[in-house]
Amino acid sequence: MTFAAYRREYHARIFQEIVRVSSDAHKEYPNFADSGSKVSIAIAWGVVHRLGHAIGSDPIKGQTSGGRFEEVTKDFLEQAFTQLQHIRPGIWHYRTHLAISDFDQYEHLAHLQKAIKNNKELASSLGGDYIIKPDIVVGRDLLSDEAINQQRALIASSDHIAHLTPLRKANSPHQKPILHASISCKWTLRSDRGQNARTEALNLIRNRKGPLPHIVAVTAEPLPTRIAALALGTGDLDCVYHFALAELQGTLQQLGNEDQLDMLTMLIEGRRLRDIGDLPFDLAI
Repeated sequence: MTFAAYRREYHARIFQEIVRVSSDAHKEYPNFADSGSKVSIAIAWGVVHRLGHAIGSDPIKGQTSGGRFEEVTKDFLEQAFTQLQHIRPGIWHYRTHLAISDFDQYEHLAHLQKAIKNNKELASSLGGDYIIKPDIVVGRDLLSDEAINQQRALIASSDHIAHLTPLRKANSPHQKPILHASISCKWTLRSDRGQNARTEALNLIRNRKGPLPHIVAVTAEPLPTRIAALALGTGDLDCVYHFALAELQGTLQQLGNEDQLDMLTMLIEGRRLRDIGDLPFDLAI
């Protein structure tokens, strides 16, 4: 399958499992639009029509949408990134809501959390919430010496070299995988709903002992001005990815909404917003 086909399957599942038509006394709108915003509704309908998949009919609760968005996005990334093994080889794992203390760079946080829990003085000084559980995590298995020496002899247990790198399984007593990516999924962005993604990002940046994982967010939010609240700025998130960026851009051009289109253009040209189809390739960097 091509990446375009994986992307189509991704959208087909989103429509089947998540997208629904909501209504009130005056209008119908897709459930990723803001019912109080005519612009949001118009953009959301435009994206729906451009993607062209059948909308599911069975009712779902509002809080269910976010969980389903995480699962569908995780499955897409696993399928697509697996096709890039020749570019980024490794044994990879994809999970939702796994604690970062289960990974090599953040293993020490479990000990810190335990110490804080048992010591009120430490708790008042250091605070808590060190161990976050990102919506999606991608982890990489450590390498055995046999795997390292697969093509030719490169290292031996008797060699006095590479005894501290976490990538080598022989160096890790607990053999926890390396956190390769932390992905926050936001079906929509209302008010400050996206700000916990920034908080999690800062936690990952400040508390690591080792390489920084990719830190990104994925959203279906139709309003670029709301996406900007999460995407603009540098230093925390690598980038924000829209579930249907080309369709969003085409819709705004058709609607002639210059304010929203200008913001979208600024986010794209400023390298703060990309399409979901870009994410597997960016994870291979």
